[in-house]
Amino acid sequence: MATADPPQPANRPTTDTLAAAARSAARKGPAPVHLWNPPFCGDLDMRIARDGTWFYLGTPIGRKPLVRLFASILKREGDRFYLVTPVEKVGIKVEDAPFVAIDFEAAGTGPETSIRFTTNVDEEVTAGEGHPIRVARDPGTGEPAPYVHVRSGLEALIDRKSFYRLVEIGQTQTIDGVAQFGVWSGGTFFPFIPAAELRAETAGS
Repeated sequence: MATADPPQPANRPTTDTLAAAARSAARKGPAPVHLWNPPFCGDLDMRIARDGTWFYLGTPIGRKPLVRLFASILKREGDRFYLVTPVEKVGIKVEDAPFVAIDFEAAGTGPETSIRFTTNVDEEVTAGEGHPIRVARDPGTGEPAPYVHVRSGLEALIDRKSFYRLVEIGQTQTIDGVAQFGVWSGGTFFPFIPAAELRAETAGS
């Protein structure tokens, strides 16, 4: 549900000043956040939930254009995430990945396959050498968590329905003598799980 913007905290960058900087950068093309190293101005009470919802002061940010603006100035440094402008940098919390891949289109077959993802902030990225797909598995439950690299260390969590569709077009490829189940895109094969483990899981389900 769309909501009004909550009150702004005092004495630090506000969502309005950050959005204004993002709009200014957008007029000149993609924001070159990798070139910006402004002073750290503290943490902002902003959080990106695992489902891709952005919160400010505990309230969902209901305006998608505003979320897209903030996403355009998002930067990762190590394990931390920041909103960055040429003159200021504020820390935010990210529960998992900052983006969610909510859909994809696949064309071609085998090594000629091209898989183009669309994220929740309307970015499009084609999986390939510079945009790998990886699958992490929970050490306790074995539950897979698939991701695709979007830009500059920022990943998108591939949502469940899209991952199921990827599995449907998956195939087996031998890598270093081990049969792996995964998908091709952009001339690169991305393994999801050893084929033997997949067969064992399927047999046990």
